[in-house]
Amino acid sequence: MSSNFPLTHDQLVDLEKKFPTPFYLYDEKAIRGNVRKFIGAFGVFSGICEYFAVKALPNPYILKILASEGCGGDCSSLPELILCELSGIKGEKVMFSSNETPADEYRLAFKNGNIINLDDITHINFLEKTLGKLPDLICFRYNPGPLKGGNALIGKPEEAKYGLTKEQIFEAYSECKKRGVKRFGLHTMVASNELDPDYFVDTARMLFSLCVEIKQKCSVRIEFVDLGGGIGIPYKAEQKEVDLTYVADNMRKAYDEIITSAGLDPLKIYWECGRPITGPYGWLITKAIHEKHIYREYIGVDASMADLMRPGMYGAYHEITVSGKETAEKDHVYDVVGSLCENCDKFAVQRKLPKIDMGDLLIIHDAGAHGRAMGFNYNAKLRCGEVLLRPDGSFKEIRRKETIDDYFATLDMKGLKSFR
Repeated sequence: MSSNFPLTHDQLVDLEKKFPTPFYLYDEKAIRGNVRKFIGAFGVFSGICEYFAVKALPNPYILKILASEGCGGDCSSLPELILCELSGIKGEKVMFSSNETPADEYRLAFKNGNIINLDDITHINFLEKTLGKLPDLICFRYNPGPLKGGNALIGKPEEAKYGLTKEQIFEAYSECKKRGVKRFGLHTMVASNELDPDYFVDTARMLFSLCVEIKQKCSVRIEFVDLGGGIGIPYKAEQKEVDLTYVADNMRKAYDEIITSAGLDPLKIYWECGRPITGPYGWLITKAIHEKHIYREYIGVDASMADLMRPGMYGAYHEITVSGKETAEKDHVYDVVGSLCENCDKFAVQRKLPKIDMGDLLIIHDAGAHGRAMGFNYNAKLRCGEVLLRPDGSFKEIRRKETIDDYFATLDMKGLKSFR
């Protein structure tokens, strides 16, 4: 929220002179402190690793920061695998959790010694045919179906395209053991941006119990469980941050009750969170450039849905601060909008804000995950850049803005001249 923003109004004005809006700003010191807090909360487990969800913020500078804090990387595509490699995240520190995966992506993950997390039982044969053999270590993604409800963002598990059914899980582990696989992991992810701490305790309990069943029915011992991501952040002032200590302590109770008592200790605990790691410490900075007075009051900014898709895509809420007017009365009601030819291109709808003047800088909060990463080029919009605030107070541009040349780079412009 607004109290997290690290710059004064004057500092932001000076920064905008060097990096014209729109741009993303990330706070390295805060991100480091946040990931230490996250990992530290689960210190009640001897084997804990956070595999940062690369899709949330796919920038090698950020990944290198997180790698230095002990994080791995959760990848879903070939470029994400390469990003991890470039950032020093290697071997089994990479979890490759893709679906409908092309063969060349499996080949690279195998070559790099990454953990391959299969999304379907038919992928066993596909993977063996692709590689010529199965890896020594395989993980499977479990879809619990209607036994556990999802939430609004990820949908109901029984309607999701991800994962194996319980019956398929037993068949998959038995078959892989028969084919010589020696090590096994178990994964699930049944929610996104969830704030109920008991949700994650229940998920852990479900996986722990399944580990016992797999051991009993398949004679397979699970080496780690990956609880996925899904931990949310409080985008609204009235929302409460997930109490990670509560989650960890109650997970530990379930662990001792189920895993330890079954003789399956030690079992490693993995997460693949993105949002709670970087989300609160990234901001989209944009400038008010137009105002419109019709049936509603509109403020037009120089960013658009192409820079931050979440509000337009599914009505997600992001707090907005008018820089320099933090204490001013919120006595105006605006729709804050971008320039796309889509009426859903809105950062805020009927939001109470201070009076906004042209040239004011607007800070869109909690944009450090699934923000710039979800950018696109509709209307031939050029995606904005990213700036990192270093712990010493300096600034580093870690991704420049796209240029017109970038937009045309994939077109055969030479061939266009002779095209009839």
